[in-house]
Amino acid sequence: MRFFNTEGPVRPAEHYCLPPLERWNLAEVLELLGRKKYFLLHAPRQTGKTSCLLALQDHLNQDGQYRAVYANLETAQAAREDVRLAMADIVQTVAEAAVSQGEDPRLHDLSRQVLADNAATRVLREFLSQWSRIAPQPLILLLDEVDALVGDTLVSLLRQLRAGYPLRPQSFPQSVILCGVRDLRDYRIHSLSEASPITGGSAFNIKAESLRLGDFTAAEVSTLLRQHTAETGQIFTPEALDRVWYLTQGQPWLVNALAYQACYRQPEGRDRSRPITSELIDQSKEYLIVNRVTHLDQLADKLREDRVRRIIEPMMAGTGLGVVTEDDRDYLLDLGLLRREGSGGLVIANPIYREFLPRTLASGPQDSLPHIASTWLNPDGSLNPDLLLDAFLAFWRQHGQPLLGSAPYHEIAPHLVLMAFLHRVVNGGGDLEREYAIGAGRMDLRLRYGALTLGLELKVWRDGAPDPLAEGLIQLDAYLDGLGLDSGWLIIFDRRPGQPPIAKRTRCQETPSPQGRCIQVIRA
Repeated sequence: MRFFNTEGPVRPAEHYCLPPLERWNLAEVLELLGRKKYFLLHAPRQTGKTSCLLALQDHLNQDGQYRAVYANLETAQAAREDVRLAMADIVQTVAEAAVSQGEDPRLHDLSRQVLADNAATRVLREFLSQWSRIAPQPLILLLDEVDALVGDTLVSLLRQLRAGYPLRPQSFPQSVILCGVRDLRDYRIHSLSEASPITGGSAFNIKAESLRLGDFTAAEVSTLLRQHTAETGQIFTPEALDRVWYLTQGQPWLVNALAYQACYRQPEGRDRSRPITSELIDQSKEYLIVNRVTHLDQLADKLREDRVRRIIEPMMAGTGLGVVTEDDRDYLLDLGLLRREGSGGLVIANPIYREFLPRTLASGPQDSLPHIASTWLNPDGSLNPDLLLDAFLAFWRQHGQPLLGSAPYHEIAPHLVLMAFLHRVVNGGGDLEREYAIGAGRMDLRLRYGALTLGLELKVWRDGAPDPLAEGLIQLDAYLDGLGLDSGWLIIFDRRPGQPPIAKRTRCQETPSPQGRCIQVIRA
């Protein structure tokens, strides 16, 4: 029986899946191949690129007009900028892939001869040239994980392909598709040890197109999930289908991971007589985030990179990006961390990422928290907002200053410490949802615990700016209106230089909002 796939390429006989060739414009691809074009396929990790390449390989070989060969070049990454070692690995990898896919076993002998007789800077060109001359049909080469290569190794690969390009199709592959996470901008290829580009000109100006593999649409998400219903009889409620789409925005791995967790890991979901509900999807989402499953762990690792921090930090703070290079923005788009909304602005790609990123950044402060007694609970176990306010003020006065240093992003350190405290509060009995965006001027938090919902707005008072109180009250009114609440918290972190210590300046005052709501204004 098939299941939802979260590891490696899809196998239609084993996995629920959308037909890979329907996920990109096959007619366009075939047209590019017919015109002998070299082009790129790129998309974030775990979105189905390899599945599409393998499906294209099978399609072309069944048609018989071309001989298509797929090869994954990621093993050459270990060679880094050792061009000799890397190119030997690439030639051997391509030869092995070709033979395993039905090509003449004598390609192994050809690869050994070429490696023995040629310099590293021409071995791939010579191997492909000799292979093309003896191949019964024009060759189509599908090279995966190309962006795993770096510096001079990547430059050498691209220039050898460019050097053989005029010889196609009789003495070089008719078409080459390079596949990876990033769109290849050859003028931005850098050495590991040098900050400036090393190409000295275009290394791959023969590129005709850069095709991007998109996420699932809402209809495609529904189609995929209903394959499980068709085979097992277990339904997804309409609310669950909507919830999967909302949380993932169609990111393929997230869709499959949520469904797999709900249908095969959660005890309630394993009972095929019970429907998959939105509550079960939310439980599955929480499991993925708390356990930092592989896909999310890879994103967490990216948060340590300066070019990621330069965008994610102001985004969470609600400020403008300032001077951020186009390459940095494109990098986060290529990673799939961000997307462009309809108006063209940058936003976090989906609600799961939007929740995961600050929770990951707050993990340091959370691990640094001292023991805090649950003084915010009523005798019946419900959350008391007045007691929670008293507990937070006491915590912030005593522990806020030292904990700021445990936050990895300095500009939003108060936000991260506060979120660490609130996660200790909910601790399995509730949830904390965040809203933030470039230029919003704030971060909004919704804490839910049992029947209680609490809306909070976080603002920062920076040097040279006016007191954000008036603006914050107006913004909080709008946020609380959307939540259907008549009270909330406005927390103003004073980050101006020369202020008294946190323990002395932290205070709270009840203030009416412009719309008459009761607001606890906390100055910290």
